[in-house]
Amino acid sequence: MRKLERVQYINHRLAELYPAPPIPLNHFDSFSLLIAVLLSAQCTDARVNTVTPQLFALADTPEKMARQNVDDIRAIIRPCGLSPQKSKAIQGLSQILVDKHASEVPDNFEDLEKLPGVGHKTAGVVMAQAFNHASFPVDTHIHRLAQRWKLTSGHNVSTTEADLKRLFPKDRWNKLHLQIIYYAREHCQARACFGLECDICRQCFPERKRKLVTHKA
Repeated sequence: MRKLERVQYINHRLAELYPAPPIPLNHFDSFSLLIAVLLSAQCTDARVNTVTPQLFALADTPEKMARQNVDDIRAIIRPCGLSPQKSKAIQGLSQILVDKHASEVPDNFEDLEKLPGVGHKTAGVVMAQAFNHASFPVDTHIHRLAQRWKLTSGHNVSTTEADLKRLFPKDRWNKLHLQIIYYAREHCQARACFGLECDICRQCFPERKRKLVTHKA
């Protein structure tokens, strides 16, 4: 298949498989989503979902979280990894939300990315899933599959994001990034498909014989 044909097939196939992909991180508002996405760095969504109920029982608003001791936050989120950095970021960004944003999560990239522990990908997830702003956050799953499907050079996540935004319609970005994540987890895992086994890889590259090595995010 040519690239345009691959894009059309992938877009159609993922829409068939996941017509209404749920947000994998449990949350109840933009603040809880922001915290959950921050915790998901180098951690599975499933593990985050086991930790956040206890965290939000402790504090479920920026005001309450800002008043918490960093050590108390760290004790709860330790299973998510990187707990020293994440606990400081959670307490710190909560204080900033109180002081500078009237305790509201900002709905723009510039202010989000100024918050401790919030990079471009985290901001992108919040913009897409909390505020329905067209965004295409690229995680390790998306970065890997975009390379396997030859939609990007894969040199870095910024390049991958730009390439995917150019190839797919803007009104598909928010849903498509979730669809690719679910497909990666269920059908095209890092140590299982290697660009050879799953339906999309086989349909798009029927002549591929060797395992495809991808660049890490």
